[in-house]
Amino acid sequence: MQVFFRMATKRTRSNGRKRRTDALRNRERILEVAKQAFTRSGANASLDEIAKETGVGPGTLYRHFPTREALLEAVFRTEVEKLAAAERKFAETLPPVEALRAWMLLFVEYIAAKQIIAPVLNALIGDPKKVFESAHAQIWGAIRALVKRAIKSGDIRKDLDPIDLLRALIGVANMSTSPDWQQSARRLVDILITGSRTQIVRSLV
Repeated sequence: MQVFFRMATKRTRSNGRKRRTDALRNRERILEVAKQAFTRSGANASLDEIAKETGVGPGTLYRHFPTREALLEAVFRTEVEKLAAAERKFAETLPPVEALRAWMLLFVEYIAAKQIIAPVLNALIGDPKKVFESAHAQIWGAIRALVKRAIKSGDIRKDLDPIDLLRALIGVANMSTSPDWQQSARRLVDILITGSRTQIVRSLV
């Protein structure tokens, strides 16, 4: 009897872990598909189509995200968390300048999602200021750490202000009416990195 009880308990725990793993996987997949759908079709993209593309039923989507604004806010927060995590990953695996470049390219993707999501969040959720303040702090901390590391390595000029890099990329996004503005922004990343290198400064002295 005790053996049977232990086996039943073990199966229950195993099934519970599997359900939690499946639920987490579904949530992550929904967020990724939703980001693509919102960026492609706007904040009013069909939630049923998002569920269908994810491979889950509408009920599963609504269990995770009961409202459109809940899904929009989750996508926004996830993108910010990816930027923060990417700073740590790139700093550990890439040379300083390459880490900065890789993060800036990822930031371009974040801007694309934010352009669609941020205005809707402003209108839909009770206090969007808290969401955006948290996002600003994480993004500012990430690029400041990457620039500081690149300056310390001697690869980037000491007078570089991290906020100037962000302003340049955001400026391209806000001023461009072309649907392929992201390509321009990616090219601008390389221009900014090249202009920030110390050897460029030396050659002009």
